[in-house]
Amino acid sequence: MARIAGIDVPKNKHIVISLTYIFGIGRSTAQKLLSDLGIEPERKTSDLTEEEIIKIREYIDTNIKVEGDLRREVSQNIKRLIDINSYKGIRHKRSLPVRGQRTHTNARTRKGRKPSVGIKKKSVSVK
Repeated sequence: MARIAGIDVPKNKHIVISLTYIFGIGRSTAQKLLSDLGIEPERKTSDLTEEEIIKIREYIDTNIKVEGDLRREVSQNIKRLIDINSYKGIRHKRSLPVRGQRTHTNARTRKGRKPSVGIKKKSVSVK
């Protein structure tokens, strides 16, 4: 396995797919990265030379914000929205959908499981 940006990318897949295992790199970013470096996207990760892997590492380090830095930035942005009490911040705080989706039905991913409604106990009459 090649280790890029602190992540072990799979070696039996095409390099364009393997790069998407890194948080912050999607298909389009991976394709742009490989075209800038002149590497064919259809090549397997195991077929890359050591110099090409080093080129990819250096390109990612200098041009793309990935993994820890990106996660930190996203969490700071959410924290800022919560602190200034914006509408989006309030939605984050209440664990509701932020981007205008309906909540009457659906939104279970964001809201969590439905709370169960308790079963009424039968009242025992004493004679």
